[in-house]
Amino acid sequence: MNNPSANSHSISPNPGPAARLLTRLLLAAMERLPGNRPFGRLLSGGERRSYLLHVPPGYDPGRAAPLVISMHGYAEWPAHQMQISRWNELADRAGFIVAYPCGTHFPLRWRMHGLAGTHLDPLRDLEFISALIDRLESEYNLDPARIFVNGLSNGGGMSFVLACTLSERIAAFGSVSGAYLRRWEQCTPARAVPAIIFHGTADPIVPYHGGPSRAFNLPFPDVPLWVEELARRSGCGTLETLPPQGQVSGLRYTGSSPQAEVLFYTIAGGGHSWPGGQPLPRWIAGSTSSEIDATVCMWEFFQAHPMHGTP
Repeated sequence: MNNPSANSHSISPNPGPAARLLTRLLLAAMERLPGNRPFGRLLSGGERRSYLLHVPPGYDPGRAAPLVISMHGYAEWPAHQMQISRWNELADRAGFIVAYPCGTHFPLRWRMHGLAGTHLDPLRDLEFISALIDRLESEYNLDPARIFVNGLSNGGGMSFVLACTLSERIAAFGSVSGAYLRRWEQCTPARAVPAIIFHGTADPIVPYHGGPSRAFNLPFPDVPLWVEELARRSGCGTLETLPPQGQVSGLRYTGSSPQAEVLFYTIAGGGHSWPGGQPLPRWIAGSTSSEIDATVCMWEFFQAHPMHGTP
């Protein structure tokens, strides 16, 4: 099997012309987006960080609530991630809290493969998310066994990084069109973290079969091979092919432990978008599938995978 881990330290993360155009368009849209104001701020690692928070109307302080942390992609922002994923609508029905943290720099992004000790050190973002969980645990009655992370693109890659480093706090993670630039030797979780992954075969930003894209000269891994390696490292020795749903096919990797599960959905012809969510511009991101709802599927998966099998 080809090694899906590539050393990204020698590759410049600077975006190409297409990515810069995408940035300008998204930032222009951000200026017109109502409600694009950080709800909360905190100081982490000497940096002032921000986040949006959604607490469902039915939140009961006497009952521990799950927490879902959803992370935006490169050149996007928390309110946009909130819109495209539609987590708030589901949270209001199911009774969980949703946090949308904000990345750093311009354009906004998550640091996944910078050098230690520099301003690009991924540890800074890891500390921020850990501090955010601490903050929310101090303000709300959260269930520590039901803290989940997910994200789109760069945010999906960051979800994987969090699973590698905060496995004692993150019960399960989800990713859509994830940019997986963390090297495998840098991923040493204390426990296998269940994962649910979505990726389109026609993704123009993070190619399904890896390599650089038209927007980024980065060594993106071959996604099916990357998922296969994730499953192997999670102790998943059994593979099940799921019944297709239109253009959506699925693979389920399981093991002897209930924590050892990886679910992988491939969207034939799907683009760099959130299936079932608000579409991004087609000419930038490609098509958005309506045959599967990534948010609903993630929540069902998360419900089945609390920390340590807590019911």
